[in-house]
Amino acid sequence: MLEQFVTVMPGTLGAALVVMSASVMLGAGEGRNKPHSSAWRLYGLVIGCLGAIVFAGLRATAVINQRTVVNYPTLVCCVLADVALAVVLFRSRRTVSERAAHPRRLDVANAVAAVAIALIVFRALPDVILELTIFVAPGDPVFTSAMLLRALGFILGLAASVIVASILRTLRVTADRRFFDAAAMLLLALVFVQHLTALLTVMQTTGDVFLRGVSFRLLAWLINNGTPLIIAQVAVFAIPAIASIVAGFRMAADGENTAVVRQHTALRRHAKAAGVWTLLAVIGVTVALTYGVAQTNQVPVLSPPESYALSSDRTTATIKFSQLADGHLHRFEYKAKDGTVMRFIIIKKNGGAYGVGLDACDNCGDAGYYEKDGKIICKRCDVAINLATIGFAGGCNPIPFPYQAGHGSITIQTADLDALSAHFKS
Repeated sequence: MLEQFVTVMPGTLGAALVVMSASVMLGAGEGRNKPHSSAWRLYGLVIGCLGAIVFAGLRATAVINQRTVVNYPTLVCCVLADVALAVVLFRSRRTVSERAAHPRRLDVANAVAAVAIALIVFRALPDVILELTIFVAPGDPVFTSAMLLRALGFILGLAASVIVASILRTLRVTADRRFFDAAAMLLLALVFVQHLTALLTVMQTTGDVFLRGVSFRLLAWLINNGTPLIIAQVAVFAIPAIASIVAGFRMAADGENTAVVRQHTALRRHAKAAGVWTLLAVIGVTVALTYGVAQTNQVPVLSPPESYALSSDRTTATIKFSQLADGHLHRFEYKAKDGTVMRFIIIKKNGGAYGVGLDACDNCGDAGYYEKDGKIICKRCDVAINLATIGFAGGCNPIPFPYQAGHGSITIQTADLDALSAHFKS
């Protein structure tokens, strides 16, 4: 669930913030006084979503196996649209205030915003949509607890982006508009950097540009620091948030009558709350994209080997059933005659049978296996091993070897282990 959450949220957050910023800065009028062109931004959002769904579907079905064919021209358009949208939003206050005298200017501004939103959404969503294809692990039934958790993480990631954008939108009436506009312009600058980085990466790959020296190192730094750029897109709204809190404390709570006093008190409270909630949203996104991502990227560590009985002549290894009764993975270590340190694993399977094999396989070598959520997983390829097949050769299964089960213990001839020591030689 966490893996889907920290993948979906950063993939949709930037687009949600751009849509929110354009809505605030180009918003004009209410009801019948609202210009018809304001709906164009919504059309741009819908078109971008539909285009992303189609593109993701074509990629999933391998109809398009060269993403550069689509990404290259799309990124060129995104970079140009980012610049155009920045110009439009920079002039938005004048455009909105003079809309009665120059209504066409606002129509043009909304048209530019609609195109930019469509391109940004189209660029952001395909990878998010493709997360749907990994809800069900190969070989698993459709409806499992793991699938439901992945779906929940996906939904929460989408919801988090919408909620964060909604919280930040409350600053439009509580903070000085100049601070909100500054944050929105910084957001667009960061989105522009993201699109330009992706475009230069594609151009470097296709050979259309050849970056060297400082420019290449800067591009590499931007590629490797995508997450801080996403966090910064939210963090810039700490500027109007702090301004909102300061305004809440400075705002007078008096008035010419009781109704005005109550109104001023409510505004003070609302300004403080909007600022605090925004700062909490910034902190929440930062934690999710740092600690949360770190948790999903943790490299599994193999459990330490357990003790077992080795005969005095080192020909027989004995592990008691009682040591294996919990049904979990148990790992053991053995030093072969040629000096190779080997590992083997034993697990009690359903029905009382035992799965016995090396802590290695023919496909992935001696990477080993670990247990997670009741599944035995290969550390190198991350494949979950069917518990019933442990002890049988093939695929990514642990390499089997002979053993005897009886009289309350499992007995292994060390000669059988010695014969397999080559699997643990690098």
